[in-house]
Amino acid sequence: MEPGVLKDIVIIFALSTFVNFIFTRIRVPAIIGYLLTGIIAGPYLLGLISSPENVEVMAEIGVILLMFTIGLEFSLNHLLNIRRIVFLGGFMQLLLTAGVTMLLARAYHLAWNEAVFVGFLTALSSTAVVLKLLQERSELTTQYGKTIVGILIFQDIILIPLLIFMPMLGGGSADVGHNILLMMLKAAGIMIFIWAGTRWLVPWLLHLVAMTRSQELFLMSLLLICLAVAMLTHELGMTLAFGAFLAGLMISDTEYSHSAFGNLIPFKDVFTSFFFVSIGMLLDLGFVAGHPWLVLATVLLVILVKTAVAGFTAFALGHTFFGTVVVGLSLAQLGEFSFILATIGLTNEIITPYHYQLFLAVAITSMALSPFLIQASRPLARLILKLPLPPKMVNGLFPMKQVEIPEISNHTVLIGKDSRAINLASMLRSMELPFTSVVFDTDLARREMEKGSLTVFGDATFEPVLREAFVHTAELVVVSVGNLITALAIVEHTRMMNKHAHIIVRTRHVTDIEELYRLGANQVIPEEFETAIDFFERILGKYLIPRMDIERAIARTREDNYGTFRDRGRLGGYSLLKDIPDIEIAAVRVGDKSVFAGKTIAGTAMRKTCGVTVVAIKHGETVIPNPEPSITIHINDIAYLLGKPEMIAIATDLLTKEIE
Repeated sequence: MEPGVLKDIVIIFALSTFVNFIFTRIRVPAIIGYLLTGIIAGPYLLGLISSPENVEVMAEIGVILLMFTIGLEFSLNHLLNIRRIVFLGGFMQLLLTAGVTMLLARAYHLAWNEAVFVGFLTALSSTAVVLKLLQERSELTTQYGKTIVGILIFQDIILIPLLIFMPMLGGGSADVGHNILLMMLKAAGIMIFIWAGTRWLVPWLLHLVAMTRSQELFLMSLLLICLAVAMLTHELGMTLAFGAFLAGLMISDTEYSHSAFGNLIPFKDVFTSFFFVSIGMLLDLGFVAGHPWLVLATVLLVILVKTAVAGFTAFALGHTFFGTVVVGLSLAQLGEFSFILATIGLTNEIITPYHYQLFLAVAITSMALSPFLIQASRPLARLILKLPLPPKMVNGLFPMKQVEIPEISNHTVLIGKDSRAINLASMLRSMELPFTSVVFDTDLARREMEKGSLTVFGDATFEPVLREAFVHTAELVVVSVGNLITALAIVEHTRMMNKHAHIIVRTRHVTDIEELYRLGANQVIPEEFETAIDFFERILGKYLIPRMDIERAIARTREDNYGTFRDRGRLGGYSLLKDIPDIEIAAVRVGDKSVFAGKTIAGTAMRKTCGVTVVAIKHGETVIPNPEPSITIHINDIAYLLGKPEMIAIATDLLTKEIE
């Protein structure tokens, strides 16, 4: 067996590892590293790859798996909810971009057929690049994320008629009527198949496989569904990537979607890297070196036109100025499916080899710039919003009617749109505790308002939005946004507005804790660590370890892992908790059959037996601070205990323990 393919894979992995190591250290997105790897190893520079066609095959698999996982995250219900965006927004963006580009191409004396071709070539954006970046930033389900996804889906769908009509621009004959009828029949067939598969076939098949309890069989079944649907759509004239997206949608509404996503992540990341490497291999550096100003000017022109048109489309769909900027810059690059059209154009002599090379240079450069443009979109939008813009431009054409929130204080403010924030809102509502919510998603905000919640729609990184939710008078602020940069900005603004609020933040990694504490958070809950704690607690319970010992072990584990960050950078004056390490205050409700119910504080000997101090007692609505030792503890009283976490765990066990 010839080791050529293996040699190419080793070269790509070696170069990618080295380049990405450097880029990770200087905080440059990995996509840039993959593109650079392809340029270095490609035929136009070092020529290290002996079988480029094998790399292209692996790249195709990468795009298929990427689109499949995106389909898993973006359910069929979500797709139906954004059908207006897909068809109205997608059509508007495609037609306007193609029209403006065609006029510019005609101004440069291109023939009308070449100008039309270049217009549609430019109108397509990179599904693989944009959705991968949005997926990494947890922004797929945001309001602007839905618009971006909707427009990209329309571009993938419209590729089919474009593939039919484009050869005609080169003088190729085609039976247009027959092709259109055939295309409509194929589309109807696929819709019926997807509906039936989502409703019956896929859930039934995955249930049968899951009952075998075989992880290998489950993974093989996922790949079979993904590749089979991709092949089916390809046979019907659509792209493999779009078919894989449809396969993901079919699984997304089943109970196995999360397991499927977890199984495929390692494969997706590996094979997707080959896609970006293969794109980089196409770039002819000789052409770029010979025409640097032409390439640079064309790249800037493409970015400006696509940003303006996509932004206008988003604004016409009702986005705020913030969303308009993010959507515009996110769709500012050329797409991977443009490479398919460009090849057809070259084959049918619609464009010359010179313009084909210019297209490759512009497409790859714009793709490489995409991570930076998307990263800069939010700060740029905030910067521009500081200017005195008209309210209609800031709030959008169809601003959502805000609920007038009455002046409120000593309440909780929930900031976030994920399931945790939604569930927490339901819990607070059931306990009749006062709270307001800040949500940056119109659909979710509208649903919360319909439930009677005091909800503010807007970006919580803006101070006026926080003030509208009365963050400045809140007792507790909970931040659950997923994105670290956004969380840091919210914590910083909240602390500046309210010196005394207790700020609780959810983050993904333990490494994020120190920076959040530095900006003013009081408590940071790292998702990855707390999940491990939950497992740890269940394991100890399974071994029948006493509850008191479990609480002690968990308290020690938390202290060992992120207790060192506690109270760093806190604002405010003197605090006993700040000067004495490892001290906490906890509120414990006295159980119905507690051994301490009916006893005085002195009679419980709490300080002697548990090492904690009762600093307050709440009886009904009355709070008794610094209670006398003669105060009696009643059933359902709340005792506020001061002490070390493990000692509080012992006292909690005694206060809630039933009489034997």
